[in-house]
Amino acid sequence: MRNLVGYLINRFGWMLLTLWIVYSVSFVLMRSVPGNPFSSERTVPPAIERQLRARYNLDAPPLQQYFDYAVGIVTRGDLGWSIRLEDYSVNQVLAEGFPVSASLAIFGLVFAITLGIPAGVVSAVYRGSAADLSMMAIAVFGIAVPNFVLASLAILLFVFSVQIFPAAGWGTLSQVMLPALCLGAPVAAYIARLTRAGMLEVLNREHVRTAMAKGLSHRAVILKHVLPGAMLPVVSYLGPATAGVLTGSLVLEKIFAIPGMGSHFINAALQRDYTLAMGMVLTYTLLLFVMNSIVDISYAVIDPRVKLQ
Repeated sequence: MRNLVGYLINRFGWMLLTLWIVYSVSFVLMRSVPGNPFSSERTVPPAIERQLRARYNLDAPPLQQYFDYAVGIVTRGDLGWSIRLEDYSVNQVLAEGFPVSASLAIFGLVFAITLGIPAGVVSAVYRGSAADLSMMAIAVFGIAVPNFVLASLAILLFVFSVQIFPAAGWGTLSQVMLPALCLGAPVAAYIARLTRAGMLEVLNREHVRTAMAKGLSHRAVILKHVLPGAMLPVVSYLGPATAGVLTGSLVLEKIFAIPGMGSHFINAALQRDYTLAMGMVLTYTLLLFVMNSIVDISYAVIDPRVKLQ
């Protein structure tokens, strides 16, 4: 318990340092890009542009903007107001978009884990068989094919041909399932390959041969002695993978008309919405750091030989 508390305190300190570095680098890069949030095909009258700059504190020197925005985040958790989405704060955009992207990600990850781990186990246990070759071929296909291509094929097959799922929208289970399957398919393919590789490595270890020599059933050996050790690569992959899908997939959200974070993320970068882009970047960084920390703790839970430092 003491190691866990010390580890969490240490990780929290590193998280604050990482967020500060990401904030600083992002701030400089955003201001270095040619143009400004008010650059568009329609020329904004100079008087209106001055008012807008004053409203969003863009008329202040860059160093003052840097500290003012940082102080707002640290003291009030205020990420500012979106420049391009009028009357919307960045906190509101995140509050509305994150639950949608998180729900889609959870369904996608459940599908990926449910499909990927059994497929990897079967492939490892029956190595070289037709089942192994076919599953790994499907996994390679799932990794190689982009999710927007898979989504297009899924719409043609399950929306227009068979008519099982609706084409777009959000709010019902039938509207969630198809984009979740498309989002989780590449993750399931990676999990299947990692599970297979981990299983094959653990199957050759001495303690597994000893368990088999004692007369334990093949199923008991696989579930109790092989599978836990084989899960370390999978757990390691799930950390950044979860953070990635939680932020939303822009293409899938566009194809299925899902009101998540993905479209806001890209639009903020393209439209030079400094505050919204910064909020998205910091949110992604925080998610990635938290998920990697959970992965490290999971290591110690799965394998007692791993010590938290």
